Amino acid sequence: MASTNKIKIALFTIFALVFFGWAISGTVSTAFGDSIDREYIPPDLIANAGPDDYVGSETCAACHEDQFKNFAGTKHAKLKDVASWKDKVQGCESCHGPGKAHVEGSGDKTKIISFKGKNSKEISETCLSCHAGKETHNSYRRGEHWRNDVGCTECHSPHAAPFDHEKSGSNTFINNVSRENPNRASTLRLKASEPQLCMSCHTETKSQFSKPFHHKVMEGTMKCSDCHNPHGGFEAKQVKLSLGADSSCIKCHSDKQGPFVFEHAPLKTEGCSACHTPHG
Repeated sequence: MASTNKIKIALFTIFALVFFGWAISGTVSTAFGDSIDREYIPPDLIANAGPDDYVGSETCAACHEDQFKNFAGTKHAKLKDVASWKDKVQGCESCHGPGKAHVEGSGDKTKIISFKGKNSKEISETCLSCHAGKETHNSYRRGEHWRNDVGCTECHSPHAAPFDHEKSGSNTFINNVSRENPNRASTLRLKASEPQLCMSCHTETKSQFSKPFHHKVMEGTMKCSDCHNPHGGFEAKQVKLSLGADSSCIKCHSDKQGPFVFEHAPLKTEGCSACHTPHG
């Protein structure tokens, strides 16, 4: 009986230590990132705004001509043609708030929501107010980019600033196959072509993709987001699909899925990466 009690006490102690360690790690991990200042939006600017306080994006164009021209070709600008957005705020003021007071104040920056000086989490919260409902974005707040203060505007240009990532000689577009399969930068408002953008931080992958045997990312026939979800996920390395990391491999290499009469044991226990290096 005494030995049973000792075992119970030992198990309880181990559980308590594990739980305490988990709680501490969660606190420490969030401490590395910037906090969200809930007061960074002028409290009365949006809450007390009426229909007459919104002046429309065309008014913004009088001073912000370049930004307006770039913005006019984006999906954000075309929301006015979407039936479900007819009764919602659209255009510049959907992010920057009502502009009447800003205009009447001769461009008073305290009368509009400005994102200069805001940290990545504060900026991303504005984007997530609309985009959080999308399946691919639902895990963003639990992802590594959020944890490491990589916000939406680190990769995306909300005003669709012009970029020249499709130039001949680019380290991404090195053959005609790439031009026949355009990068998604033009549709997702990325600041650069996807591989270049990812490699600007994940520099170790560029040399890996330059090895003799590699996935054809540099050639433009594949993209990083074919396997990874940059907006977060449950799998290691933010691999896409919630059915296991190997699902990203099997969706292309379907002949390796099985079942086989004689299964390869390491594949079932450790996955494809036990033998293969996906990047090259």
